[in-house]
Amino acid sequence: MHTVELLQQALELAGRLGYVVRQEWLGGCGGGGCELRGRKTVFLDLALSPIDQLDQVLDALRGDPDVRNLPMPHELREILKLRKSA
Repeated sequence: MHTVELLQQALELAGRLGYVVRQEWLGGCGGGGCELRGRKTVFLDLALSPIDQLDQVLDALRGDPDVRNLPMPHELREILKLRKSA
């Protein structure tokens, strides 16, 4: 699967987890997951390449304990290095 497709799937997964995704031009100096005014937020730095943007989203998803419980494509689960919960 292509990086852009994986990025789109990761963004959709973040949305299902309740993240607000903000796509901002941050000059390559920022981005990632945080809580802003009580809402889970992912800042996606548009100055970065798709692979680096994917890394930003994946880092935020890895820190969310609920991600294990959601259905997702096998390749995305492998990249996140998640095991299905029992």
